[in-house]
Amino acid sequence: MQTEFICKHFDTLTTKELYAILKLRMEVFAIEQQCAYQDCDDRDLQCYHLLGMQDGELVAYSRLLPTGLAYDDYCAIGRVLTKSTVRGQRIGKELMERSIALCKEMFNEKIKIGAQSYLEKFYSELGFKSTGHHYLEDEIPHMSMVYSKS
Repeated sequence: MQTEFICKHFDTLTTKELYAILKLRMEVFAIEQQCAYQDCDDRDLQCYHLLGMQDGELVAYSRLLPTGLAYDDYCAIGRVLTKSTVRGQRIGKELMERSIALCKEMFNEKIKIGAQSYLEKFYSELGFKSTGHHYLEDEIPHMSMVYSKS
């Protein structure tokens, strides 16, 4: 099945799109990963949101943060997720490739992420390298990674 990707600034999201984003983020991060945290962190308001849609359903998502919002000298990609029903179909890879391209186009080429540690290989294959900074975020092991592919 074809996935259509749409990138929108927060101000241009419809209420239905915003609802779908928040619902899927809750499904993946709070329910699947059993992690209670404050998802609505006010950063969404200044971000671009990349939606992966299949037949009108949100199945993949990432949040693109302008330089200075999460890191002083880097733009960032966060809240990366795919719906459980589409995992293994390489939609996550396509989502990240599009996220990287959009960050380069809209912000700059210096991209940083806070990746869940178990996904290090996935992000490394996309061109990210660990900074060596490992930390716990909401009791889940994370690591800082920067994009280093040209």
